[in-house]
Amino acid sequence: MKKMFFPAVLAALSVSVFTARSATAANGRLTPHFKQSSYVNESVTLENKYVTMNFFKRIKGWGWGEILTPEGKLMAVMDHLGELMIRDQDIPMRFEADSVSRVRTDDGESLVFNVKSVVVREMLKGTSFDNWMHYPYGEPAITGTVTITVTPDSPFVKLKYDLTATGNYYLRYLRGPWLKVGESSFGTKKDDAILPGVDWAIGDEWTSGSDFFKDPWALRVVPHPNKVSVPLMAISYEGDGIGLAWDPNAVAARWFNYRTQHPQPVFASPNFVDRMNNQLMGLMIPDASVEGHENEIYSQIAPELRIGEKIEFDAELWLSKGNSVDVVTDWVKRHGLPEPSAPKWDYRKALDLMAGAYNTNLWHEGHGFGVVQRSIDEAGPNIPGFLRRYMNENKKSQVVKELQAKIESLQPKEVPMVKIETPEQKKARQVKHGDEILAIQRADGSFAFEPDGRHYRKDDFKVATSFVEPMGLDGATALDITILPAMELLQIGKETGEQRFLDAGKKAIDFCMSMTRPEGGDFWETPLHAANLFAAGHAAIANYKAFEQFGDPKYKEKAVYWMRTILPFTHLWEPEEIPMLYNTKPVLSSSDWYFANWVRDHVQWEVLAVFAQSIANGIRWEEVDPEIDWMKFHRGITNAAIRWMNVHTDDNWRPHNIPETYDRYKEGAFDYCFPDTHNATTGNYGGMFIPPSAIADNIYYLLDREAEAAKGKK
Repeated sequence: MKKMFFPAVLAALSVSVFTARSATAANGRLTPHFKQSSYVNESVTLENKYVTMNFFKRIKGWGWGEILTPEGKLMAVMDHLGELMIRDQDIPMRFEADSVSRVRTDDGESLVFNVKSVVVREMLKGTSFDNWMHYPYGEPAITGTVTITVTPDSPFVKLKYDLTATGNYYLRYLRGPWLKVGESSFGTKKDDAILPGVDWAIGDEWTSGSDFFKDPWALRVVPHPNKVSVPLMAISYEGDGIGLAWDPNAVAARWFNYRTQHPQPVFASPNFVDRMNNQLMGLMIPDASVEGHENEIYSQIAPELRIGEKIEFDAELWLSKGNSVDVVTDWVKRHGLPEPSAPKWDYRKALDLMAGAYNTNLWHEGHGFGVVQRSIDEAGPNIPGFLRRYMNENKKSQVVKELQAKIESLQPKEVPMVKIETPEQKKARQVKHGDEILAIQRADGSFAFEPDGRHYRKDDFKVATSFVEPMGLDGATALDITILPAMELLQIGKETGEQRFLDAGKKAIDFCMSMTRPEGGDFWETPLHAANLFAAGHAAIANYKAFEQFGDPKYKEKAVYWMRTILPFTHLWEPEEIPMLYNTKPVLSSSDWYFANWVRDHVQWEVLAVFAQSIANGIRWEEVDPEIDWMKFHRGITNAAIRWMNVHTDDNWRPHNIPETYDRYKEGAFDYCFPDTHNATTGNYGGMFIPPSAIADNIYYLLDREAEAAKGKK
């Protein structure tokens, strides 16, 4: 983040007087909403048309503030300007300022607090505690400045903590920005709360709750920083949201050549950390850079701060209209999507490698093409769609000639006449299928979840139900459970001209209009109502198809909303040591309650499938939603998938449910396929292998769009 000004640069106006402009002003003085702090009738306001921030003076100095919407709704309390807990003292020390200065620069208007940690020994002097309690620390352990900056034309408020340790001591925690959302206003009530890639709670659900995880995975209050996909936290209530963002690669603290401490997010709704009727979003050190030290509010292995060591937090907070998805979207609009990493191989080279794989390790004589992991039956005569195009465009290639010979070897010498379906027969088949769907649609337009019936895929639900509890109730519904048949009904109605199918599809989509969290896409192995990327993509496509069919703009608006819900699942940053830009989480839950942790692991095939399905439906999201650069996003997820393409000599993959495949992996049997999962904390890949054709489909679309753009420039 950009360096801020220093008070010495410009003349600073000392501000140690109250401001009289507030809806809560009484007798000419600002009356705070928050009562759980001392207040000596001195306050100062920093505001623009997007946000109002009132700061208040405690008995010993400036130390806390309130964050309000322009309409006066209290969104959060910042109940300190920082707080320190050291190993050898059992009382935490908050940061307070003797004075505050107002400074105006080209960056905007700022309040600069010259802070220092309180000295407990001094606080007790002259009290009844003085003769029986004595702490050895006689000076502030931390000094520095906290600078809060607003600009006239932006809702984003800059927070800069520039602190210095005054001695050597062991750290339990040092807290920077620490917001108690809903304090003294709406309390624990919320519409939703999102820590992208980690948690997505709605209504009265708890973050770190056991709704979609079981312990020990359920607790995610202080997650490994790599698990956070977008470096922000968001909470909303009744049409207003608040966000807090940071740079996860920033150096919060480092001494000499010792380990770097990065800003560590802390997220709890309700605030079970402080056990208060509010909601918490904050930043602290030390960080949980090892999974074994996740969820430590008090560090179990206390790092030492050294005299003169710098501690810095740079963050942003902002208010958004809407819910937490809008908070995330506003951050993306402000910062833009990151430029995708260059692909491991350029697109044409990647296509060559995939075609070569189908000609070698993905070819099985007498059976056909496939990724054989359990049985030779996984290979068959079906030809991947991209391969036909590749062969048509590279007819002179030796690989293509060999592929052609392989395909011909699968064709019987005497091909029986293929019965061609007449238009009447096709319509009859579609109507029959449509009637079967209508027969299971409920009166309200929804469809029921049937884990032992039509939704049965594998025995995961049976295992979960017998081992712990069901991951979804028979007869319940969720977004994807209703959206998938809705899409089928719209398509059947469009192709047959039968209005009853269109009406039924519309009714199903209307049933889902009030939903805000995408759910149900991985129903075969994960909790039914967990936040899910697949459901987000399906709902975006279905709503846009409804817009095309019926012309009602509410469907386009909802399509855009659902597409934007994919953003919290997507890594829009990466740590310096592990490439993971545009990797995606499939679902924020576990599988079978215990057997796979989808907060730790990425999956790329689902997001590729969403975009491939969008391509098949002729939807160009960058044109539907031009505020988000969806073409860049599409390049990002595709380049990430190319990064996933596996070569056994890299030795960065291991199996889990089919351990016997490891020997075949070492022989190159799965080269240029891509694996099921990527571990965000280790950088290793694992699971089953997936054919690379899904990557090729997305590559061809991007190449076609590049060619189209180049043609348009001529």
